[in-house]
Amino acid sequence: MTVTTTHPLDPLSAEEISGVAAACKSLAKQEGWGSLRFNVISLKEPAKADLLAFEAGGPAPQRQGLAILQAPPSSVVYEVTLALQPGEEATVCAWQKLEGVEPLASPDDCFEAEAIAKADPQVVELLAERGFTDLALVACDPWSVHAPPQQLQGRRLMQLFMYGRSSPDDNAYAHPLDLVALVDMHQKCVVAIDKHSKAPQIPASDSNYHAELFPGPWRQDIKPLNVLQPEGPSFSVDGMAVSWQKWSFRVGFNYREGLVLHQLSYDDGGKQRPVLHRASLVEMAVPYGDPREPFQRKCAFDVGDYGLGYCANSLALGCDCLGHIHYFDAALTNSSGEPVLLKNAVCMHEEDVGLLWKHVEYRNGHSESRRSRRLVLSFISTVVNYEYAFYWYLYQDGTISFEIKLTGELSTNLLSEGEAHPTHGTLVAPGVNAQHHQHLFCARLDMAVDDAQGGKGLLVSEVDAVRMPRSADNPHGNGFTAEETDLTTTSEAQRVAAPERARIWKIKNPSVINPMSKAPVAYKLMPMGASPLLLADEESLVGRRAVFARKHLWVTPHSDSQCFPAGDYVMQASDCRGLALWTKEDQSLVDADPVIWYSFGVTHIVRVEDFPVMPVEVTGFTLKPFGFFSSNPGLDIPPGRNAASKMHSANGGAAAATNGVAHGVTNGACCGKP
Repeated sequence: MTVTTTHPLDPLSAEEISGVAAACKSLAKQEGWGSLRFNVISLKEPAKADLLAFEAGGPAPQRQGLAILQAPPSSVVYEVTLALQPGEEATVCAWQKLEGVEPLASPDDCFEAEAIAKADPQVVELLAERGFTDLALVACDPWSVHAPPQQLQGRRLMQLFMYGRSSPDDNAYAHPLDLVALVDMHQKCVVAIDKHSKAPQIPASDSNYHAELFPGPWRQDIKPLNVLQPEGPSFSVDGMAVSWQKWSFRVGFNYREGLVLHQLSYDDGGKQRPVLHRASLVEMAVPYGDPREPFQRKCAFDVGDYGLGYCANSLALGCDCLGHIHYFDAALTNSSGEPVLLKNAVCMHEEDVGLLWKHVEYRNGHSESRRSRRLVLSFISTVVNYEYAFYWYLYQDGTISFEIKLTGELSTNLLSEGEAHPTHGTLVAPGVNAQHHQHLFCARLDMAVDDAQGGKGLLVSEVDAVRMPRSADNPHGNGFTAEETDLTTTSEAQRVAAPERARIWKIKNPSVINPMSKAPVAYKLMPMGASPLLLADEESLVGRRAVFARKHLWVTPHSDSQCFPAGDYVMQASDCRGLALWTKEDQSLVDADPVIWYSFGVTHIVRVEDFPVMPVEVTGFTLKPFGFFSSNPGLDIPPGRNAASKMHSANGGAAAATNGVAHGVTNGACCGKP
């Protein structure tokens, strides 16, 4: 095996994955582990201190791989760390045996679970009773099992919610069945089947979105809208390193988080100023609100249970992204340890997003405006029925935004026995119930904010807009102030958004003072709307596991081992093995290199309009400079007019632009020059 990658953060190549697999197979044979199943082969990122030393000119940290292995039918898990050297075989550095944990359900697990269910004689008989003898027309959605340990009995279980189709491309979610099979993945058998007490009426009406099955008619009034960049894009790419206008960063990708942004900095007058050391989405919980059997088990932790990288799509040019596109591929692995290349895993392109800034001097009609452009990095994951489209946006004024667009299919079901109308969902088609649920996400933000040491001296504060009481200082009752409170311990830093107070959180660097405000340079974290918190009670199973979703903001001292807020092994866990443990004892956040855990999401009270396929629902957050610059950083964007823009005439053709004056505004000077 020859290692050709040169940067410590580059994802493993296909060749490296094969080398890691070979070394693990040799280790398994040597130790007598028997049957070997590869759950994960991925880069083990270097320690933050080693990476910062390397960036400062020190030696490159040892490049390492991580393998998570299973030895079925045993439930034992092995973690193996391997050293990777150019031109040499991968060598095992260390390994440990773990018991009482379950690694995520890989893509191979999901396909195998469906095959096991369809091979079970009782499942086949029950499907035939419901009119389905052609198993190719049956879809079995694989879900992790959300149940207490005593019900799991030490087994690795998956539950299969079942649906029928009227044809191979038919929308199965229009035909939910009353069957849920529980599959033991180690023993490769069905151990239980949930069903109604009597065979129910299966919804027969099709409801399709597939282009070849859509009954039409298609809209006829849509004309092409093209994104043209005749001189090419404004970004440059060198391997996984990207430069765009004043931004520089590295792209990472792994099986669990999917897209990761590393070492994000902004060029301010020729000086690269660090903003973010590392940023990614690290967990999500999707609890359903129907308390009746078997739906109390219906909850997925999609990052920890399945892996966003494992579920990522191969994106299509001109469909998922428009414009001049650069794609990043990803190398993953299957259960045999073989590399699996995912082409076009990450899309990067530019978008026009309207005005960045504008002002008209109304006295003489002079107008100055600049259009805003952003760089978009995105990937899309299909987690069984749902699609999650993830977008990182970089703006010309130093703003960073993260947005998630939720789409795909509702997970439908029949009404429960004795239920005439859904009390925990919405009828989206005759006999088809879609249950209410939540999508609760958590992002991990390791901020830098002008700190070349990666953020050790940073401090987080909370800022509220506060009404002043009437007093001698506020005699007319119109006064309000911005009240700022430093969050200096992990207990103080467990916070909830307060939109009525315009609450934001600042990540500031007290060692760097803004020359204008005389305050520390900072970035502010801004919620997008009023994100919900977890609705299940704290003592419920999801409440114990999804502790991150009880608050919007958590802050902890940096630790290389603290990566996932619900824990490293989430599948079938009985409680939180992340934030709940890390914040059990109050710790100081002063000079602690604080890490931000921001929770946000959507409570999905289902609409009929969400079926048969859901229009996007959007959630996210924004990081905006707050005294980071000494003035508007977008002042240096040159004026200009888009020459490809045309006026529309009354007869539908293009008309020449005029320079008429209305209300004192000179149209011809709208971009700063006539």
